[in-house]
Amino acid sequence: MTTTRPRTWLITGVSSGFGRALAQAALDRGERVWGTVRSEADADAFRALAPDLARAPILDVTDETAAHRVAAAVEADSGGMGGGGGIGGGGIDILVNNAGYGLVGGVEETSLADARAQFEVNVFGALAMMQAVLPYMRGRRAGHIVNITSVSGLVGWPSLGLYSGSKFALEGITETLAQEVAPLGIKVTMVEPGGFRTDFAGRSRKRSAADTDRPDLAADYDATVGACKRILASHAGQERGDPARAALAILKALDAETPPLRLLLGEDAVGYATMKLTRQLADIEAWRAVSVDTDFQA
Repeated sequence: MTTTRPRTWLITGVSSGFGRALAQAALDRGERVWGTVRSEADADAFRALAPDLARAPILDVTDETAAHRVAAAVEADSGGMGGGGGIGGGGIDILVNNAGYGLVGGVEETSLADARAQFEVNVFGALAMMQAVLPYMRGRRAGHIVNITSVSGLVGWPSLGLYSGSKFALEGITETLAQEVAPLGIKVTMVEPGGFRTDFAGRSRKRSAADTDRPDLAADYDATVGACKRILASHAGQERGDPARAALAILKALDAETPPLRLLLGEDAVGYATMKLTRQLADIEAWRAVSVDTDFQA
């Protein structure tokens, strides 16, 4: 795809991981990036990447009012609807919902407070950002919304049930949104990474507060939840995926005339998704007669 001007990005969570890698790749192409962070130190570090192109509003994505305020500020500063020009050239072209974290804990052992907090960030935070930018994109009949979900938004894993549930929820919202805004000229893409050497194993991962309180749960779930926790720990920092290469893959998809609704990243993601779809199709066929026999009979 060719553009007549550099695009304007709004990316949540650019302090590290996919957000930082994608922001850097866009900046390297001379595009403008507003990347949200959580602290002044992170804001200074991000602006230093490209002082003429990088902006770093501080944002907690669970603050709905702040989400709308940031979107309005980016629009105004980038010359969007009612804007004054600034360093931009026509408002937010691409929103990337990247901010989020992974909650580790079995379904039974995870507290409802931890579960709600996981959904507040991964689902409602992303939803707030989408609702904040959509009025501007609708007004221009243009724009692209990109939600960083996960292969865990397609496939469930022991010990990641609530994280996976939040990503499944975001995928459902995103798939529906894509249908709703397609006639308005707005594109939507889900990015579904597998294992990458991001900060997911560090500060982007939280262990459920309840998962060490019940020895009986630890024993009964050791072969499933416990085993997967050990795998996650052993793989930390050794994942096959390269965030810089992932960023280039995302750019390639977004540059396409017809970008994908879903973009899997990593050989592991492709393998797991294919395995699940194969099993689903097998179940559908095995139970087809029972499924269709539930219709009213003439």
